[in-house]
Formats: sequence, structure tokens, C-alpha cells
Amino acid sequence: MEKSSGKKNTAVLISGRGSNLRSLIKYSKTKKSLIRIVLVVSDNLNAKGLIYANKSKINNIVIKYSNKKKFEDRLLKLLKRNNIDLICLAGFMKILSGSFIKKFYQPILNIHPSLLPKYKGLNTHNRAILSKDKYSGATVHIVKEKLDSGKIILQKKVKILKSDSVKSLEKKVLKIEHKIYPKAIIKLLASG
Repeated sequence: MEKSSGKKNTAVLISGRGSNLRSLIKYSKTKKSLIRIVLVVSDNLNAKGLIYANKSKINNIVIKYSNKKKFEDRLLKLLKRNNIDLICLAGFMKILSGSFIKKFYQPILNIHPSLLPKYKGLNTHNRAILSKDKYSGATVHIVKEKLDSGKIILQKKVKILKSDSVKSLEKKVLKIEHKIYPKAIIKLLASG
């Protein structure tokens, strides 16, 4: 895979519906884009995001996740072969090991559906509603060994209404995610 035009070769890791992948693909096709998505990797054969990758003619592969070490070894080889400069996790539901993060050397970004450091891990919307929080939101951060604990690149919040359910809050936060992920990439790459 050749590098040209100064754009970073990017791999997007997904497990599910791929709405953030779709938003990143859209961004990558704009003039101001700093990335070129050259690879989509999923641990789930039925991930809907693979449809977007195929439609956009992006090389995509499913790596079965039966063993973390085997999965990460295959992934590292694939990233190397494709000259990947940046990984974007977009609804990727596995936790990458510290060893993988060290071996990759390049930035790994994740988007998380809460205002970190609040509500690391899963069920973020339910936890925000149960805690009667006034706001929730989304955070793009650098992936480090400790779950959802890396440097925050960008956050945006939404108001939680009394009428909000887990579903309605999830929809509101997802809209924000689609907006801030490309902005966070620009912020990260333009500064570095």
C-alpha cells in the first residue's frame, strides 16, 4: 500500500452496525480529510459495517476472535502489511492488550458514548439516566492499556431530558459521535 498526499493510512476496527465507520468514510472522502481508510477489520462476520466497507471498495477482513493473542498477532501483521499510521476503533467491542498497543507504536483512537472519565465500559446511557445526570455525551480519546483512560482529544455533551430513555439518549449521543470523531482526528493529526 503506497502513501501519497500526506494522508494517514487508517484502519477502522468494528464489531457492529458501523455508523461511525460510515461517518469516517464520508469524512475521508472530503478535501480537508487527513486520513485515507485503507482497511476495515471486524471480529464479527455479521457486522453491518462490513457492508459500508464493501460499498466504498475498502479492503476489509474478518478475524475470528477465539483467542486474544492469535487475534492481535494476525491484526498486527495486517496493519504492518497495509502501512497503517492510525487505528480508529468504531464500536469495536474487544479490549486491545497493552502488549498490542505498545507493538503498534502509532496512535489508536476510540470513541466512547459518555463524558469520560464518567461511565467507562458498557451500559453508559443507562448508567447516566439512573444517576439522574443532566448531561451525557461522547468522548474521543487515545487508547491506553487501562480501559477508557487515555488522553481525551475531544468531548461534546448533550442534555438528558426527563423524557429520555436509554434508546433516545443513545440516538442523541450517536449523532454527536458522528460529528466529533472526524474533528478529533483533525485535532490529533494537525497538532502532531
